[in-house]
Amino acid sequence: MKLLLLAIAPVIAIILYIYCKDEYEKEPRRLLFFNFILGAIVSVLITTILYLGTDILLPLTDKYSITQQFLKAFLIVAVIEEFSKYIIVRFFAQPNKEFNEPFDGIMYAVMVSMGFAATENIMYVIEGGYQVAILRAFTAVPAHATFAVLMGYFMGKAKFSKQPWKYNLLGLFLAVLFHGAYDFFLFIDFIPGIWIGAFLSLFVGLFLARKAIISHQQISKFKA
Repeated sequence: MKLLLLAIAPVIAIILYIYCKDEYEKEPRRLLFFNFILGAIVSVLITTILYLGTDILLPLTDKYSITQQFLKAFLIVAVIEEFSKYIIVRFFAQPNKEFNEPFDGIMYAVMVSMGFAATENIMYVIEGGYQVAILRAFTAVPAHATFAVLMGYFMGKAKFSKQPWKYNLLGLFLAVLFHGAYDFFLFIDFIPGIWIGAFLSLFVGLFLARKAIISHQQISKFKA
């Protein structure tokens, strides 16, 4: 039970933080919860199925190959995981009438992503124990949230744009880019000190995510 609480604690903390940042027009909690569940179940199922397919079509067996680890980080892990979150935001959250301001893109993308992160984190923490729980609370879980904010920022713009496809795909691209960079530097840990690159990419992502949140707060049509 303690491990379970440690696994979901950072997820809850991030959700509450983003929810508080939605200052001017809160989203229905029931709808937020549904998006979280979709991320925790449907997104994980989609990811699992796609992983099985890529294992057959593109088997990567050399963990000391920088090229293979690059392909794994960007074209497999990042693309599959971010796509599995994207399609839920795109086809479930974005068309909803409650999605009525750009900040909602961030809110719903984070809920889906935190659902995915909760399931993933529980599995890793149960297997790895307390040290893994503490490490992931300050790395992997915030990373998922960061990718979600970057994606959600542009999906929020897309909802009110004449060219929604452009902003939707840009959001997906940025999430994949930062996710891939973060994972790539961790995957090639056989190079001494290279893991620092993962934290640098996460730091840049956090900086941009903060700017994205402030930007959509400032243009809210519900702002007094």
